[in-house]
Amino acid sequence: MVFSSLIFLTIFLPLTLLLYYILPEKARNFWLLVVSLVFYSWGEPVYILLMVFSILLNYLCGLWIDHSEKNKTKKLILALAVVINIGLLFVFKYADFTIGTYNVIFGKQVKLLQFTLPIGISFYTFQAMSYVIDVYRGVVKGNKNLINFATYITMFPQLIAGPIVRYKTVEKELRERKVTFEDFYQGIIRFTIGLGKKVLIANNVALVVKDVSETPPELLSVSMAWLAVIAFTIQIYFDFSGYSDMAIGMGRMLGFHFLENFDYPYESKSITEFWRRWHISLSTWFKEYVYYPLGGNRKGTKRQLINLFIVWLLTGLWHGASWNFVLWGVYYAVILILEKLFLGKVLKKAPMIVSRLYTIGAFVIGWAIFMLDDLTYPGAFVKALCFHAEQDLADKHTAYLLISFGVLMVLAIIGTTSVLKKVVTYLFKKRALLRTFCELVFTTAVLMLSIAYIVSDTYNPFLYFRF
Repeated sequence: MVFSSLIFLTIFLPLTLLLYYILPEKARNFWLLVVSLVFYSWGEPVYILLMVFSILLNYLCGLWIDHSEKNKTKKLILALAVVINIGLLFVFKYADFTIGTYNVIFGKQVKLLQFTLPIGISFYTFQAMSYVIDVYRGVVKGNKNLINFATYITMFPQLIAGPIVRYKTVEKELRERKVTFEDFYQGIIRFTIGLGKKVLIANNVALVVKDVSETPPELLSVSMAWLAVIAFTIQIYFDFSGYSDMAIGMGRMLGFHFLENFDYPYESKSITEFWRRWHISLSTWFKEYVYYPLGGNRKGTKRQLINLFIVWLLTGLWHGASWNFVLWGVYYAVILILEKLFLGKVLKKAPMIVSRLYTIGAFVIGWAIFMLDDLTYPGAFVKALCFHAEQDLADKHTAYLLISFGVLMVLAIIGTTSVLKKVVTYLFKKRALLRTFCELVFTTAVLMLSIAYIVSDTYNPFLYFRF
């Protein structure tokens, strides 16, 4: 599915856009819907029925709420929609995790369901729920046009790995939009940069993670384990921010203006700030539809801390049905609670270098917890990270990996910051024409290299596809 998706996005996108621009404005959403369904069914044709069910369910519930006059009826419909949406997510994503946990605790042998996880189910389910909730709140009106609503749920640019687009941010553009030359040009630039992030950086750095994750326990050293964590820290940023750039770029070429999903999170000076900059659409979703309804910070400090813990436990579970994701969520809950109580004030008074180093250390350890689910030997990996006496401190294989990938990793680390953006802005401050020329040359080179890499290599793992 991953390889096919990249081929679709890079080779068939021009044809999709050509027909999109030729068609009358009223037919464009229908064309987008058709392309999106083909795109999704390309990888998982069986689960297209699940998506169609989700579309019809939330479309009808939205209209039902909108036309109901009694508040009690509206609440019942909202509850029905939320229960079914969460229920589907639970069955396909969490049922086997729950059954497996039950078997371990009680020594039972209940058979697992073994359903294949539908790609992107967490993303489109959250989008659908945000629509129904916003209709209930009166933020938006129920959409009577089924084609427009289905286009919102299935829109292929961000269908399988986000960002999570809330209906209220694209409501007007679903009805009427225009694609200017500026939108088209900036969309191509943004898409190509995202493709380069993914294919040229994330995929290559992922080879380090893959190599170390498959290393036998007796050969795993402390330096190798920490190199893998640093590589994963780089990989997940360029993988996910790259896909977000591609989605935002494609959306802009189609006349949609999706909100930003990343804002140089690795430059943060606290974990609170980090989560305002990383996967912004997910953080915003949980804040709007879980944290605030629970009471937010309006019911005292104790209740606020409980709300934070609940939100981050759910955030961990959202990322996957595995105990390492639960631990990852709890880990961030504890840090954010400490920052809320006293650590945040300390960090504001501390020198910038101290707050930056603290934040880097915190999110790197967080990614170490996050990646445990994908490791062949997680126990040995944790021992190596903890400088266990059984593990060698360094080894020749780590040196080989550093020689092979060290330069790329250093350049990638620089690329996670806003340094390059500031340098480009300074150099081309009064040279708009030269900047456009260099931008075109650079974009063309990145696009050609990326396509060549996709065609020649089959290792193209989008980390967030499984969520």
